[in-house]
Amino acid sequence: MTTAQGTRFKGKVALVTGGNAGIGLATALCFAMEGAQVVIAARRRTEGDAAVAQIRAAGGEATFVETDVTSAGSVSHLVDACVARYGGLDIAFNNAGITGSTASRIEEADEALFDQVMAVNVKGTWLSMKYEIPAMLKRGGGSIINCGSGAAIRGGSGMAGAYYASKHAVMGMTRNIAVECATRNIRVNAVLPGMVMTDLVARGFASNPEKLKLLCSRIPMARTGEPAEVAAAVLWLASGDSAYVTGTGLSVDGGITI
Repeated sequence: MTTAQGTRFKGKVALVTGGNAGIGLATALCFAMEGAQVVIAARRRTEGDAAVAQIRAAGGEATFVETDVTSAGSVSHLVDACVARYGGLDIAFNNAGITGSTASRIEEADEALFDQVMAVNVKGTWLSMKYEIPAMLKRGGGSIINCGSGAAIRGGSGMAGAYYASKHAVMGMTRNIAVECATRNIRVNAVLPGMVMTDLVARGFASNPEKLKLLCSRIPMARTGEPAEVAAAVLWLASGDSAYVTGTGLSVDGGITI
């Protein structure tokens, strides 16, 4: 069994929504390996419990709270549970999100799916900050990192407009709340991943490697990113090394938004 080695976040409590898979899980693991006590929030308990087991097996400390980020009551309970378990909240990575349809044009789009994307990506991020900030103020400050996307700063085809709209909204909220909290010792930033090879993405391209090769050819670094590379950016934004950084969107995308 490996053991946690870092101490960069020793004594800190970090909350990761959507922390049971992909970028969220990689980030939760990295926080734990740097000494943080980690709360993983997600809808699926089986995967959440597995994520906690993985972190504890590696020598870290974590707990899982089943959460629906579109529900105010559920998010409020999440933050209360975090404070009750570990005594407070210092860092939040608001990572929970969905893409919705990846192919349909707007005239073919389903209104219910549009509402779902906006509820999870926009309202979920808004609710998370609404309940995280009071808990952070009780600790004297903190750092919030919202998960945006390259879609937050550019356009593109497909996804029926919903995903792009939602991520632009996340970036707008990030800037707005960063200004609101600037004198309250809470920094608010966003990380903007490009194409990252999560298990979900890998499964999606398993039957069409040529499409993946074509997409990679459009990325200046000619490859997809890894979840741990996004996690490293999140940890930097959460740390004192970025103490004078707030309201920014940090692209982690191999240069594709250039």
